[in-house]
Amino acid sequence: MEGICGIKGDRMIKKWYRVQKLKAIFILALAVVFTNAVVSYSNTVKLIHNQQWVIYSYKVVTQLESIKSTLKDTETAQRNYLITADVDDLKIYIAADQQTNKNIQIIRKLTADNHQKQQWISLLEPKISDRLNMLQQEISLRQNQGFEAVRHRILSDKDKQSSKEIQQLIHDSLEVEQNLLQQGMQQSQASSQKAIVTFFIAAVVDLVLVALLYDLLWRYIRQLQQTELALRQSENRLRAMIDAEPECIKLIAADGTLLEINAEGLAMMEVESADVLIGKAIDDLIVPEYRAAFADLHKNVCQGNKGTLEFEIVGFKGTRRYMETHAVPLRNESDGTFIHLALMRDITQQKQAEQKIREQGLLLDVSSDAILVRNIHNQILFWNQGAQRLYGWKTAEVVGKNVLQLLYKDISPQLEDAYLRVMNTGEWRGELHQLTREGKVIIVESRWILIRDDNGQPKSILSVNTEITQQKQLEAQLLRSQRLESIGTLASGIVHDLNNILSPILMSVQLLQKKLPDSQSQQILQTLENNVKRGANLLKQVLSFARGIEGKQTIVQIQPLMVEIEQIITQTFPKSIICQADIPKNLWYVRGDATQIHQVLINLVVNARDAMPNGGILRIAAENLVIGEHSTQINIDAKVGSYIAIVVTDTGMGMPPAVQQRIFEPFFTTKEIGKGTGLGLSTALGIIKNHGGFVNVYSQVGRGTQFTVYLPASTSKDTHLLSPELESVIGDS
Repeated sequence: MEGICGIKGDRMIKKWYRVQKLKAIFILALAVVFTNAVVSYSNTVKLIHNQQWVIYSYKVVTQLESIKSTLKDTETAQRNYLITADVDDLKIYIAADQQTNKNIQIIRKLTADNHQKQQWISLLEPKISDRLNMLQQEISLRQNQGFEAVRHRILSDKDKQSSKEIQQLIHDSLEVEQNLLQQGMQQSQASSQKAIVTFFIAAVVDLVLVALLYDLLWRYIRQLQQTELALRQSENRLRAMIDAEPECIKLIAADGTLLEINAEGLAMMEVESADVLIGKAIDDLIVPEYRAAFADLHKNVCQGNKGTLEFEIVGFKGTRRYMETHAVPLRNESDGTFIHLALMRDITQQKQAEQKIREQGLLLDVSSDAILVRNIHNQILFWNQGAQRLYGWKTAEVVGKNVLQLLYKDISPQLEDAYLRVMNTGEWRGELHQLTREGKVIIVESRWILIRDDNGQPKSILSVNTEITQQKQLEAQLLRSQRLESIGTLASGIVHDLNNILSPILMSVQLLQKKLPDSQSQQILQTLENNVKRGANLLKQVLSFARGIEGKQTIVQIQPLMVEIEQIITQTFPKSIICQADIPKNLWYVRGDATQIHQVLINLVVNARDAMPNGGILRIAAENLVIGEHSTQINIDAKVGSYIAIVVTDTGMGMPPAVQQRIFEPFFTTKEIGKGTGLGLSTALGIIKNHGGFVNVYSQVGRGTQFTVYLPASTSKDTHLLSPELESVIGDS
């Protein structure tokens, strides 16, 4: 970079030196030419002055000689006339006399600016006038008295003296003027020689300067030619590069007309020659709805700012294209304004692809399934709205994160096997347990598809997950119902057989008690009777679970039953258990057996007590509830309608999922031997189903358990259907 800067600096210095040299030589040439012009002008002025002086002197001499000649001609014609009296001689005399006067007037005008010559003319003119008068007198005397009368006068000394004086005066003047003329001619010749020498010297100097300037100009022109050639070559290369550019390049004037466009731009505009577009408004091809935005961009660029814009154009053949322009201001060095340099790219295919992607994205978002794409490093690349609804995370929150850390507690062998299989075969299907944003465990049916790049290398994995948690719960409920139904059928037969066995035993015990009155026998028989009755009671519970208990159903009010349960908890349960009750007074009625419902509630609160050996909070609550279609899909036993929901919640030890799945099985218990039969919840479930209701259980280990019993509500308030135990309660309330 420093070397390039140094070279550019040397070039600038040489260019400056060359320009300064040209300026100096040009100024010197101007000075020499100006000096030569001044000298030549001075010599020319002197030469002209001398020439005028010579001409003036020559004219004066010529007029003096003319005066001398005409005066002589006048005297000669006068003498001839005096001798011959010839009229022709008289005419010649008269003409010569007139010419003499004219010559005197001419020489007077010539010498009007010369005071010395005016004085001389003043001496000559009277003498000539007197001489001419004398000649006229002699002619008059000849005409009147004859030749003899005038001959004496002609021969007189006075006549000769007058002529002699005039001739002498003219001769002296001629001699003086001729001398002056000779001097003027010599000076004029000297000035001419000096002018010639000066001109020759100036010509030589000018030729040297012209040669020097020619050499410099020739070099400069040669350099300009080389520069022009280099610029032409550079322009051609630049034009070739611009035409080879796969994007449209335009140069736009401040008034919005096109200045330049490359070959690709012509192809985009669907024209063959730039002449069709040059000088025309650039926005003629822009779709009308984008013209205002393009005008704002152009105005901003012409103010010296950059900008980008996406817009649509229509070519000369009607093809519509989406264009993306990157606008850059280009300074005009002549006036400092800016013109618009536009680099335009055809993004029609990109727009179509984006539109297709948006449409596909909308289709993916419409899908109720969770669709996500991750790379081979398990980083999330795509997350549709179905995934947002299922898992709770928005797209911006999960893109780039590791899907294994986000949706799974740990890496199970099933996940590892699924990854290996999809990498080997390109596809995997199976069920997975995943986590939502709230930490809820859900079950999904997952389908994995491996996506490869153009080279066939693994690029990403597309996963389509369908939540089947409710389906699995319904399947579990169905299996449990079927299992309980099978157990109930089996238990019903066993109970029938056992009752047949126990009845003779009980009758025999009662008969033996009458025949063996001794105390020891009575004690043994009493023990045997108690156990037989206990077995009969147990069989009764099993039968209640298997077939349901049929009793007289009446309209039961739940609120008094729950108040009684609250009193039992408060009075009989350990003080370490705090009872919280939320029992509205406007609860609906239930059609059923109050004793059986009471038995269900007692069973639930006793189990809650046993789950809190160290104390805790036991909460009982109830509410009126209307169940819709969605809830019927969650529980197989639920139906659309009005229900009373009775909730029993404890803060005890909770139950793991494996225990929750078996709690309604008969004879299944987690209590110690002798503290539970395992028939309490199974009997309660039988009672609830016999009333047309269902029950939901939610439990977390270490946090407690919640049972929710749903009993169909009855809006009938016929008091004759109320149970006798509740009539007094209703009357008191």
